[in-house]
Order: sequence, then structure tokens, then C-alpha cells
Amino acid sequence: MRTFRTNQQQRPKKSTLIVGPEAISKALQEGKALDRIYMQNNLTGQAADVVRKLAQEHQVPVNRVPVEKLNAFHVTDHNGFVAVISKIRYYDLQQVISYVVDKGEVPLLLILDGVTDIRNIGAIARTAYCCGVHAIVIPDKGVGALNDDAILTSAGALEKIPVCRVNSLMKAVDDMHLNGLQVFASEMTAETGIRDIDLSIPCALVIGSEEKGIQPSLMKICDQQFRIPMKGDFESLNVSVATGMMLYETMRQRG
Repeated sequence: MRTFRTNQQQRPKKSTLIVGPEAISKALQEGKALDRIYMQNNLTGQAADVVRKLAQEHQVPVNRVPVEKLNAFHVTDHNGFVAVISKIRYYDLQQVISYVVDKGEVPLLLILDGVTDIRNIGAIARTAYCCGVHAIVIPDKGVGALNDDAILTSAGALEKIPVCRVNSLMKAVDDMHLNGLQVFASEMTAETGIRDIDLSIPCALVIGSEEKGIQPSLMKICDQQFRIPMKGDFESLNVSVATGMMLYETMRQRG
């Protein structure tokens, strides 16, 4: 019988792990980029409080997990804490927007909502970098890990384009609105085609997952929905291919 490669992500290499609360606290204080921290779900006390506080200050997600998850990393003496070193640097959303505006450029951001396939994320980043996207905005949960495979698929673009990790996409959209950006959502049932949207203005495009699309609460606060016209009667386009079409239309409008 033929077997197919699954979408499962491999366990991080031991060389990319930081083990124990003291080592993790030190790494955070030194400004080391961490992808996320796994903390045993029933832990309390000073060590847990310190790690949580430092993680919040440095905008590093903390996942509360059972001890079996920590043991699966095959490390000893974790004492309920394992952190994964980030392969990329994360940027502050407001700082990116301010930097783009100060340069006299028209902001163009890409918001990924629920895109979990790391190969799609890599392909999206590659196209985004080529099309002049200023930053990719991702949530701290519910998105594929930006690991070696994602960077390889992106041909290194994930190391070049700013990635902003936020704890709430809703809050991120609010911040964009406060900065004068319009936020447009890709929706295959929308009445307006992408060519009828003015993409030359400061804006962000929201891309949802192929399975669930954009979450309704996020869709509700977007300024307008658009669709990519298709002649064939088919359910949807691959998310990375669809993103490429959107970005090339954006680039065309911006000349």
C-alpha cells in the first residue's frame, strides 16, 4: 500500500531546547528569541510566576501542558519547563508600521489566521517577500511552527521578512485601524472581486485556513470582503496559491 507524508511536525532537536525554569528565565532576561515555552499545567510557585512574567514581557507564548508532553522531548531535569529556541526574530507590530510610514512607503501587511501547514506558510512568506509585503502577522497559537522546514520552504524568506507574533489578531486589527490601515478579508463567497478593491491604500490582507477559513469574529471587524474570481466550479484554491494571486494584484495596482 502506498504511504503519504503527513503534516505532522517533527520533535525539535535537543540543541534547540532550553530546559528548566532557571535557564529559561536567564534566556529571557538576555533577550534570547524563544518560539514558545511549555510549562507543566499543574505547576505553581515562584519559578512559575517568574517565567510567566518574563514571558509576558518578551511576548513569548506559554503553553500549559501535561508532564507527558515535556517528557516527550527526551530531556532530563526539566522540572516542568521546556522552551524552544526560535529560528527567526519576531518584531513588534506598531514598530513595523511606524518604520514603514517613516520611510514614506504605503504599508502592506499580511495576516494569517489558522494557517497551520508549514509548507503553505513557507510558500506564502516567499511570495510575500517578493511582492513587497512589509510584515506577516501571526497569532501566538493556532499557527504552524516557523521551524527549519518552514524556513526551507520559504527559501529563506522567513529570515528576511518581518514576522509579528501577537496574542490577539482582533487586537492587531484594531491597532491597524488606529494607524489608518484598511483590513480586507479573503472570502470565496464575497460579492466583490479583488480587482474592485483599492489595494493601493495602506492595508492588510487576511488569509484564513483552507479548512475553516477566517474566524467569524475576525471577519466581522474587517473593512471589506473580497473574492478571487474563478471560472472553474471548484471549492477553493490552495491557500498559498490564493495568497500569491492576491499579492500580485496588489503589486499591479501599486505599480
